[in-house]
Amino acid sequence: MTDKSTTLVPEAGWHCVHLFYTIEHGQWNLLGREDQNTAKTNLSKIVQEVRAMDSTQLLTMSVVTPKADLGFMLITPDLQNANKIEKQLSLGLGPDMLTPVYSYLSLTEESEYITTDEEYAATLEPEIRNDPAKLEAALNTFRDRMKHYRQERVYPTLPDWPVVCFYNMSKRRGEERNWYALPFDERRKLMKGHANVGRQYSGKVKQLITGSTGLDDAEWGVTLFARDTFQIKSIVYEMRFDPVSAEYADFGEFFIGIQLPLDELFRRLQL
Repeated sequence: MTDKSTTLVPEAGWHCVHLFYTIEHGQWNLLGREDQNTAKTNLSKIVQEVRAMDSTQLLTMSVVTPKADLGFMLITPDLQNANKIEKQLSLGLGPDMLTPVYSYLSLTEESEYITTDEEYAATLEPEIRNDPAKLEAALNTFRDRMKHYRQERVYPTLPDWPVVCFYNMSKRRGEERNWYALPFDERRKLMKGHANVGRQYSGKVKQLITGSTGLDDAEWGVTLFARDTFQIKSIVYEMRFDPVSAEYADFGEFFIGIQLPLDELFRRLQL
């Protein structure tokens, strides 16, 4: 889609774009049935072409509540392609049919608070720590797990779980609570406790944390995937009591979407 000489691929990570629109049904209803079918075919073609691109994923969602009607989540390496795709999607049903109501740009990233070999070794039983062979075997298993974890953070595969929740967040920099004034070791300790809460939802909630410092209004985008809304509500509620959230986090607006194939999405949106 983009000439190789003009690509804008980051040193690490992939671009992540969240797009939310309302549908101008008044304009849509002015079209004849044939023109409506042509418009839906055009958007379907765009989605298919995007999904066929290397290292690119595009989710289509019906948004619950009148905040928006339609949502897209795009992950792709090249910022040039991300920009082109956004423009194509915005006009996918024709001019004046989709009105953007919210968007967010971020990059997939690796956490700076990843557990080190030394920290993991300190959690092992003495009989393992004191046996070089057992220790090395345990560390190799740990390293493989962390390699997979890093891969999924930086180069993720998005799940097809139906419920998708997106919101942005930033760490506080106020006079009483300033996350960035804390020593690194204290921030690491706090984030470990925060991560422990998330691990309790393994198999129930999958989360993707993307960085947006310098790219959008907040510092991170958070996308949660689940099979039902109860798990989304539970993990967000429980994490609110963790000091990282309770004392240091500010949250943006929440969007809940349902992943749907395009034919069902068009029916849901009454197009």
